[in-house]
Amino acid sequence: MFIAVYEFEVKEGMEAAFRESWLDFTKAIYQHCGSFGSRLHQSEVPNVFVGYAQWPSREQWEKDHVVTDELYKISRQKMHDCLLNSKTAYKLEVCDDYLQSSQAQA
Repeated sequence: MFIAVYEFEVKEGMEAAFRESWLDFTKAIYQHCGSFGSRLHQSEVPNVFVGYAQWPSREQWEKDHVVTDELYKISRQKMHDCLLNSKTAYKLEVCDDYLQSSQAQA
């Protein structure tokens, strides 16, 4: 499994619009590009967010995805309009995995 970690610096006052467009864009990537989805995290800095996206492989992530879906195009543009800066902070291969979807029973 391949993980891409992104850092987004959002224009002041655009945080809600960014989060909404990020979600729509992420849904479109999931539906059309073969990702496993993503999570968005608020950092300690109010306008800095970190996204964590899972892919079946680096090759799938790097693939030139030609997406003609209107929601994809619109949400991508709206998301980018909210940004001061963005970058792919890390490109990671999973080597060990014990992430669970529920808490252990005590």
